[in-house]
Amino acid sequence: MTADVSRRKAAIFDLDGTLLDSMGVWDQVDIDFLAKRGIAVPDDYMTMVAPMQFRQIAEYTIARFGLPDTPEALMDEWDDMARVAYATTVEAKPGALDYLKDLRARGVRLGVATSLPPRLREPALEHVGMLGLFDEIVSVDDANDVGKDRPDVFLLAAARLGVEPRDCTVFEDLLVAIRSARSVGMRVWAMHDDSSDADWSTICDEADGVLFDFHDAPRDL
Repeated sequence: MTADVSRRKAAIFDLDGTLLDSMGVWDQVDIDFLAKRGIAVPDDYMTMVAPMQFRQIAEYTIARFGLPDTPEALMDEWDDMARVAYATTVEAKPGALDYLKDLRARGVRLGVATSLPPRLREPALEHVGMLGLFDEIVSVDDANDVGKDRPDVFLLAAARLGVEPRDCTVFEDLLVAIRSARSVGMRVWAMHDDSSDADWSTICDEADGVLFDFHDAPRDL
């Protein structure tokens, strides 16, 4: 039996911590936001919120610290703090832009599956020169607000790209997202990010491959 070489392939990318070297933005937002309220960032806070979507993080933060704010007020404040950084200072991970262009030239369908809302992701992608490279961009908001601890956003990206899950390669930095993408038959390459250091040994065991930048990323998917 010969392999079906005509099957369409897709690469689906996370943004924060994978394509974008941006997790430091959120670390600083967390530090500055809580500092204004006289609260030091607990050691486990960033790990807890990493797989959540925006509203979930706001609700969790309000509940954890007993804040009087509404989720909308928190999200607006975080937006104001993050928008400038995403539009002006966030950079791509090394080799990412060339890698995307190379995959496009090979006929690979390109998608984004992210927790970032459009108001943050689009300025960031434009700033790093990637905005026009993707065939589809979806977020957890498009997947009924289901976080990346479940595979909904990855399945939605695959469906919109017109590619079967088994023919998708996902690039992620979070352990829970790696597990959920693999649970539906997708291959997953893990991108190292400082924010995932605590899980890195487990990530290395569970991912199909690991990367520290995109110069060594797989060309044949």
